[in-house]
Amino acid sequence: LSQQLIGEIMQTVDVAFAEEWKFDHGIMVPLSFLTPAYDLPVVPVNINCQGPPLTPLHRAWAFGEALRRAADRVPQRLAVIGTGGISHWPATPDSGKINEAWDRQLLDRWVHNDKGALLSYSDADTYRDAGQGGFEIRTFISVAAAARGRGHLQHYAPIPIFAVGCTIATMDVAA
Repeated sequence: LSQQLIGEIMQTVDVAFAEEWKFDHGIMVPLSFLTPAYDLPVVPVNINCQGPPLTPLHRAWAFGEALRRAADRVPQRLAVIGTGGISHWPATPDSGKINEAWDRQLLDRWVHNDKGALLSYSDADTYRDAGQGGFEIRTFISVAAAARGRGHLQHYAPIPIFAVGCTIATMDVAA
């Protein structure tokens, strides 16, 4: 399945792949809830949200569109799960800081699947207002592009002990 998806995605977006990958908390935590027996196939995707050169936001959107086209071409049903923080400043003097207003603005743009607004963030403004953890909005953007629908925010709360706002949301899949 992963090779089929990669082949389709590569028609419009350049991607790299690894034959082996040690999962981090961004994949393992959701999987522990979604498939506690770890008995469902998983095709993990990583978008560079950590450091230069960061994936441009319009390329994160294009990746989501390519992922959707690829998913539409395979016979298996797929779930697209995006993980990542919104505002947070990990391993910095500002660690523990959360910009709730910024997070809520991003989530509002995401639930409305407002492409223009989602792509309007600059890396400089994101870094200033949401820390380097804010660069993880790339996963939110890719999911929005893949789903094409509206989102539904089930939960958002800033959790200082986790040093991030925790979010649970779903997105309708549109034709």
